Amino acid sequence: MREFIAEFLQSTGFLNISVGQLIMLVISCVLLYLGIYRKYEPLLLIPIAFGMLLANIPISGITDGPVGDQPGGLIYYLYQGVKWGIYPPLIFLGIGAMTDFAPLIANPASLLLGAAAQIGIFVPFIIATFIGFDLKAAASIGIIGGADGPTAIFLTSRLKPELLGPIAIAAYSYMALVPIIQPPIMRALTTPKERAVKMAQLREVTKTERIVFPIGVTIFVGLLLPAALPLVGSLMLGNLFRESGVTERLSDTAQHALINILTIFLGVSVGSTASAARFLNPETLKIIALGLFAFATGTAFGVIFGKIMYVVTGGKVNPLIGSAGVSAVPMAARVSQVVGAETDPTNFLLMHAMGPNVSGVIGSAVAAGVLLSILG
Repeated sequence: MREFIAEFLQSTGFLNISVGQLIMLVISCVLLYLGIYRKYEPLLLIPIAFGMLLANIPISGITDGPVGDQPGGLIYYLYQGVKWGIYPPLIFLGIGAMTDFAPLIANPASLLLGAAAQIGIFVPFIIATFIGFDLKAAASIGIIGGADGPTAIFLTSRLKPELLGPIAIAAYSYMALVPIIQPPIMRALTTPKERAVKMAQLREVTKTERIVFPIGVTIFVGLLLPAALPLVGSLMLGNLFRESGVTERLSDTAQHALINILTIFLGVSVGSTASAARFLNPETLKIIALGLFAFATGTAFGVIFGKIMYVVTGGKVNPLIGSAGVSAVPMAARVSQVVGAETDPTNFLLMHAMGPNVSGVIGSAVAAGVLLSILG
């Protein structure tokens, strides 16, 4: 009986857990708290945090690969969709079906705000090369500045797959923490007068424009940057499902069942990469820090360009919508609305912010295509 009890105790996680795993379990519980009780993007944060929790429970085998005739753990197989770059284009299909491109079509100038925010990709890319990362690793780190998890996974899986874990966890964590990270930067770079600007109502966009836009963008970007086509093409196909008016079932599936399933698979898979062994090391911590800098830089440059447009237009553009130029859609646009409403509760910036936000989604995919074309 003693041997049985001793053997049982040795098989439990309590006697096999490391200090690093305990730290990661605490971090995962904090993230779960933020997702559940503070409601910081719970659809992303809860599966990511729970994936972290699962990965740091010792000797469960849930993330182990197959050995001989022994099959691998559940998350090992789910992770293959991340590793092979299957999930990102399918996520973009769902995003396209969920997103209204009309604010961008109605105000093409908002494309400039989305482009300005992509500076948050290239500045950290340059800095990463100076502190010892090779070009492919630097590009994978820089893409975090686009605040686009699927794009970060897509690019890293092709350029630097060994960094996929820390890149993915950084990109998705910062996406989920948009409501915490962006507002202080936005307030610091704008005045109350600028934040109070009420923008003119957007014009009505015709159905023809809505249908032609995704087709035209696919042709143009596909010919210009074929490497970006898996992401941009999927995004535009999803939007065409939405806008054509003849594929309601496909649009509904992409918007709901497909993207919900993929969010679960992707979130848990990404979270599972944050094991103590991978996460608590100097290189990963550098990547996390550079990723935060990249995200903050993208937000800052979007707001700064918004201030330039404020001056050029004689005060008709609210600089806050520039922060939505990062491609965390629609979270970043909602943050623009929330920060604007703090100054004037009657100010409604959401639809105006969706223009740069949609532009940012396209911009980050294009930036990934540029990096992939040069370095791939």
